Amino acid sequence: MFKIGIVGAGAIGKEIARAIDDGTVPAKLVAIWDRQVDEAREFAASLKQNPKVLPLERLVRQCDIVVEAASQAAVREVAVAALSNSRSVMIMSVGALSDKQLLEELRTLARENHCHIHVPSGAIGGLDAVKSASIKRIDCVTITTRKPAKGLKGAPFVIKNDLDLDKFTVPTEIFSGPAAVAIKEFPANVNVAASLSLVGVGFEKTMVKVVVDPTISRNVHEIHVKGEFGDFHAKIENVPSDTNPKTSFLAALSAIATLKQVCEPLKIGT
Repeated sequence: MFKIGIVGAGAIGKEIARAIDDGTVPAKLVAIWDRQVDEAREFAASLKQNPKVLPLERLVRQCDIVVEAASQAAVREVAVAALSNSRSVMIMSVGALSDKQLLEELRTLARENHCHIHVPSGAIGGLDAVKSASIKRIDCVTITTRKPAKGLKGAPFVIKNDLDLDKFTVPTEIFSGPAAVAIKEFPANVNVAASLSLVGVGFEKTMVKVVVDPTISRNVHEIHVKGEFGDFHAKIENVPSDTNPKTSFLAALSAIATLKQVCEPLKIGT
């Protein structure tokens, strides 16, 4: 049975932990870590598997797979610690991988230490199709993200431009640009663009549009890909997380499904 450790006990980290704890993921949750140590201990005590609360260095040594569910800023520390110790890592804050130097460093560590970096699909569908299409020429990839105001508040772009999102009464595009920029301006909102960039045409060529939409209550992602394979359109309307409106419930479910695939012998999908 795989032994899993989770770094980050926020909305997604807790959802993943509960899925391991109740047997949805056939694995053992051995440890969790969060900067809010008391909260992490209280949460760990609520789980049947009774995971330990351990700092990163000790957590890594006791696991087969380390799940990063903390933040983009934490990715380097968590991933390097795991891969350097021949532990695979699952990265939820995939926007951090827009840093080409970091991405190559982690790939090198994984190769040298015979382990893996897992990136879930997150809150979008269609990555299998884009990955397959990328074997040949892709002409364009665009993702449009629509969210209600509460899902975009606190984003660096919003703060920097002093946007009062509650004043928008109709759907309004507030950002358009490459994923490399969007990920920095909306780090808690467009991780899906990072996953799409990794399997498609890269962070500079993947175009992102962000729309604040007061008419919706869900997080909506629309993808358009055109290339040698043909045309691909996909739209998904996600229920926001109960505890974090910036992220979608499907993001946590995607992480759980990825861990299930890691732990099981049958692999389905491209």
